[in-house]
Amino acid sequence: MPQQRGPRPAPAVPASVPAAENATEAPKARAFRPWRLLPTPTGAPFTFAYAAVLTVTSLIATYADPALVHALHQGSSTDVAHLLHTPVVVLFASALWIAGGIWAPYTLCLLLVLNALERRLGGVRAAVVFLVGHVLATLATEVPVGLAVLVGRLPDSSLHRLDYGVSFGVATSIGALTGLLRPWLRWPVLALFGALLIQDLLHLTDPLANWGHLIALVIGVGLWPVVRRWRAAGVASPSVSAA
Repeated sequence: MPQQRGPRPAPAVPASVPAAENATEAPKARAFRPWRLLPTPTGAPFTFAYAAVLTVTSLIATYADPALVHALHQGSSTDVAHLLHTPVVVLFASALWIAGGIWAPYTLCLLLVLNALERRLGGVRAAVVFLVGHVLATLATEVPVGLAVLVGRLPDSSLHRLDYGVSFGVATSIGALTGLLRPWLRWPVLALFGALLIQDLLHLTDPLANWGHLIALVIGVGLWPVVRRWRAAGVASPSVSAA
């Protein structure tokens, strides 16, 4: 994985410049660089590589034979049956597909949010945040389904409910990222995204997934102390580029 940009050493002060004059010089404000909003191979290598993988799987889902695509989605599904037999495989495989294709709203959210999180925390820690939300929110929604089938409240077919995608990990990443933002931006972003999730839940379009998104967001907010410690520890590290 390419090393991310670190802070550059300060230029040496020429001997001809008086120390007092140099001390009174005001620091320059950091210029806004819009290209940092999107991942690059050096600035956010994990997000860049993950986006490349998702692009490939999205192209497969769009142009491959529908029967093959269905078989791949079914094999990657984190339904109860798969979680009981191959939990590790499907938990990772399900995060390789975007439900709704490359143009789904969560695609842009993933690029912007995971990129911003990686530039603040580093690739490994950003991946941990994403995976924690993806795994915990998946278990929080699928375990009740398994229990409901066990006691006869749901049919056996619910054990094979198709479930895949990146949305749980994205929701957790949004929740975690807000903890690193300034308050004037943190609370509007959190309120807006939370309101959208609650609206989806009230419409009952997909209650299980909608509850999973809210749970994932709460998981991300619960990670605030962790990501803040990571950010504080990584500020002086040359392996984490400044955000």
